[in-house]
Amino acid sequence: MNDQRPPGLDVGASGGADGAECESIYRELVAWYPLLDPVAEHEEEAECFAAALRGVLGPGNGSLLEIGAGAGNNAVFLKRHFACTLSDIAEPMLSLSRAQNPECEHVAGDMRKLRLDRTFDAVLIHDAITYMTSEADLRLAIDSAWRHTRPGGAALLAPDLYREGFEASSGLISGCDGELGLEAVEWTWDPDPSDTVYRVDFAFLLRRGVDVRAVHETHLEGLFPRRTWVEVAAGVGFETDWIERPIGGGETDHVLLCRRPR
Repeated sequence: MNDQRPPGLDVGASGGADGAECESIYRELVAWYPLLDPVAEHEEEAECFAAALRGVLGPGNGSLLEIGAGAGNNAVFLKRHFACTLSDIAEPMLSLSRAQNPECEHVAGDMRKLRLDRTFDAVLIHDAITYMTSEADLRLAIDSAWRHTRPGGAALLAPDLYREGFEASSGLISGCDGELGLEAVEWTWDPDPSDTVYRVDFAFLLRRGVDVRAVHETHLEGLFPRRTWVEVAAGVGFETDWIERPIGGGETDHVLLCRRPR
């Protein structure tokens, strides 16, 4: 689940996608976020990421910066392998992460502008990078990863989807925890295949106790061919390889493993 929405992206509520002030699952409605994106669903993927990074770095303890870390669901598992620093643009999401990763450093920041003035053995930008809807913003985010990766270190870029093979899809999400309940429809579609943006619409039914309300959010996300990812990463100085990651149900897709030369 995407955990970072830079300012300027439209997220509409209750049927609107016009950029008006609204509630967001990453902000005002963050109490329901753990039901939308359960921690346990991240374990297999996070262990895959750790193994890929260890393949570059070798054994031993190391440091990792996750940019766009959201609720810290990856870090629950990555902190077994790395000392983690977690960054996100949404303070309510960082609050969720602090609760489940109290031993990790947390830093608020926009992935396009993040400057911590230090480097890490490894950097991860998970699906939050899909909120880069232009090639210019994508370059800024990947440049942030480069600046925070030490020479000889590695970065992983893990977007949800690529232009190649994109298909519209929909799915149901359900969760319950005490007085909170969530039922949701997620609809992914592309109104204009000629541009670099696709759309994800969520229709939420949110329960607190016996009170139930409906909320609609529209998320605009970036859709680029794999060639663009490689070219942008190489343009900032990375050497790149595609690696497989598990996506559930025995299926896999690919993410970009980037090495910063010594």
